[in-house]
Amino acid sequence: MNFGEELALEYLLAQGLQFVEANFRLRRGEIDLIMRHGHVLVFVEVKYRSSERYGTSLEQVTPSKIRKIRLAAQGYLQRYPQEVSAIRFDVVGISPQTTGYRFKWVKGAFE
Repeated sequence: MNFGEELALEYLLAQGLQFVEANFRLRRGEIDLIMRHGHVLVFVEVKYRSSERYGTSLEQVTPSKIRKIRLAAQGYLQRYPQEVSAIRFDVVGISPQTTGYRFKWVKGAFE
């Protein structure tokens, strides 16, 4: 897990989500964090930017990246069938501030 993913994990745990897995990889894509929020399985893309000079962290989630995340999520659900009433795709954008980090958590960032 990289630094940004560790920050996002701490943040999401503090928000009441439960950790399931990190860095789930398939040939067709990767999911940074898999969390559980009640009965919802949440696939999380983490974007850490040291500067927003070239755009915000959330703007870095391209249509191509979204497609790869969806494919990896399908693979995860096939590999680990479980009782899940719903799934959700979230993005956590992180950028440094003078006294720490700024988090932008977008629930249901794409369907």
